[in-house]
Amino acid sequence: MINEWPAYEPGPAARIRVAFFAEILTEGLDGAVRTMYQLINRIDKSRFEFLFIYGDGPDAIDGFESIQVPTLKLPSPGYSLALPALAEHKVKKALQQFAPQVIHIATPSMLGVFGLNYATAHRVPVISIYHTHFISYIDYYFKYAPFLIRPVKGMVEANHRGFYNRCSKIYVPSESMRGELSEMGVKPNRMQLWKRGIDTQLFSPAKRDKAALHKLTGNTLPTILFASRLVWEKNLETLFAVYDLFKQKGPRVNFVIAGDGVAAKASKSRMPDAVFTGKVGHNQLAVLYASADVFLFPSVSETYGNVVLEAMASGLPCVIADGGGSADFIEQGVNGFKCEPYNAQGYADKINLLLADDAIRAHFVKQGLAYSQSFSWNELATRYFDDLALLAERKILAAV
Repeated sequence: MINEWPAYEPGPAARIRVAFFAEILTEGLDGAVRTMYQLINRIDKSRFEFLFIYGDGPDAIDGFESIQVPTLKLPSPGYSLALPALAEHKVKKALQQFAPQVIHIATPSMLGVFGLNYATAHRVPVISIYHTHFISYIDYYFKYAPFLIRPVKGMVEANHRGFYNRCSKIYVPSESMRGELSEMGVKPNRMQLWKRGIDTQLFSPAKRDKAALHKLTGNTLPTILFASRLVWEKNLETLFAVYDLFKQKGPRVNFVIAGDGVAAKASKSRMPDAVFTGKVGHNQLAVLYASADVFLFPSVSETYGNVVLEAMASGLPCVIADGGGSADFIEQGVNGFKCEPYNAQGYADKINLLLADDAIRAHFVKQGLAYSQSFSWNELATRYFDDLALLAERKILAAV
């Protein structure tokens, strides 16, 4: 039987109640979590009341009621899987007392499905942001069992179709992701294009510090930067192949690898002369972007690809894969280069062209800066909170 919620009382003191489900809320962990905090840090407490339900993260979030559920640690550092079944009574009791008018679900995980089932049972509208393109990981993690790739992809597609078609609104970061989800069977009328913002004060050419870069590399050679978690789905094999081409054919360059992950040991073994910084903070990363010569990013698993936009905002020309959500940022030959995803020679050719032609490089820098200035977190957050209000109004009207 569906529980009866407290009656909604309109007026200036009535705040919209939002239950927010997220697998992980460890601030700064990755692009998805950073996106969530861009919204969390902009909550108008006079307008909204939030209940946060999550696995790993801080003990409390911005003074709101926060419930952590038990987790299972995953091999990748910092990542875990929330296990809502181990806290089911506690979470359901908190939800019943809170009586959400809208539910936000970050990912279609066990915790996400728990939240979705609760929302369906109590007729609460659901908003979700498509953060992670899980289906693109399958080729990498099942490459030694290729006979499993098709059936596993079929399972993921069915999961996405079943999950997202029960959501009221799904924010997707790019047209390419909207197209892929549509092909999976997610209903187009539930999807809305909602890109990501960029902090152009943090990521800026003003952070350029060649002396700091030279101290890191020990020389003044041109520097090719790769910034990402070191996990196989980032197409690291192609990164290694590009490195090999420069070692074999020249010219002499530095490869700086910013990030950490389960493939860090293998990456260091395959790129022995590269400079590995490990995980870096935003301020150090901003200096690396602004001081390097080319940003190389062969990943095709991105839902969005924050690092590409950050590089462009920093005045760093980009050579990236023509695949995944990040490819939407680049207009070929105008503000960067896109390459066949697994063609190492193609990346090397484009990098060499940028290193040799100052005019092309300057043009990419100018166009990239102009493009990146158009992404405003304030505008995106305003749209999100307005949509929460509209969804809450829909629930209220349905209850009348």
